[in-house]
Amino acid sequence: MPKILIVDDSPLDRVLAGGLLEPDGQFVIHYAGNGNLALDKLQQEEIDLVVTDLVMPGMDGLELVATMRSRHPDIPVILMTSKGTEEIAVRALHAGAASYVPKRLLFQELAETVRRVLAVSSRRQVKARLLGCMTEQHCSFVLGNDVELIESLIAYLQDVAVQMELCEESEVTRIGVALEEALVNALYHGNLEVGSELRGEDDQAYYALVAKRRSEPPYRDRKIFVRANFTRQQATFVVRDEGPGFDPSKLPDPDDPSALERASGRGLLLMRAFMDEVSYDATGSEVTLVKRRKTATVPQPAENS
Repeated sequence: MPKILIVDDSPLDRVLAGGLLEPDGQFVIHYAGNGNLALDKLQQEEIDLVVTDLVMPGMDGLELVATMRSRHPDIPVILMTSKGTEEIAVRALHAGAASYVPKRLLFQELAETVRRVLAVSSRRQVKARLLGCMTEQHCSFVLGNDVELIESLIAYLQDVAVQMELCEESEVTRIGVALEEALVNALYHGNLEVGSELRGEDDQAYYALVAKRRSEPPYRDRKIFVRANFTRQQATFVVRDEGPGFDPSKLPDPDDPSALERASGRGLLLMRAFMDEVSYDATGSEVTLVKRRKTATVPQPAENS
């Protein structure tokens, strides 16, 4: 059973966050009052995921994210953001956090976000050693509007990124989150043409509309096209849907901290934070994400003399 560590200096907020997860019966909940206490707990327990507030005495959430990236790179961190902490939250996402949930939406989104990040983090499976010898790989997929296929595809692409040694372990989950945002956007906003304005306002109506459109034309017949190109230097992912598209110039500024509070800016903010390049084509139906290897040089096999 996954172990979740809730970090918040407010006892009330700690209990609130933990109470939203404990009824599921799927998690074991631990608590810490600040970043320093959280690091002590991580030494004592095998924690699978950390949910942390940003503003705390001693070591705050931003410092905790940065420290965990070096000491515990395999443990994903979810931020709990409140009004006035948006700029710090954006910095924390760039520093290594896996996702975020505004405190005003904890009831609607915390449990789902925890499940999604845990799923992305745990999907990575060790593949055959042969993949470690691969120098380049190209692959293409045509998916129906099937969430399970999306999850399997993300796990596969994460595994290839690991085998190609494109990133550290701490980055694999972040790549998965960015890909999930691109693919989910292609499914819901692209092919099914379901806007994000209902999220957080009327979740029941949102998912009812999704279910309805998955079974009626023309939405049900649309496909998601995915191309991935891996080398030892970078990975390029292209995701295209068959929806009507949109004007990319009208996208909200993902670097504006207020985007954390807007459902429409969430996906782009996460993709931009976790990938080195994110760009849309003129129609808005195709997004390209690029992740580069951090190391300046890649060891090459010695040539036979």
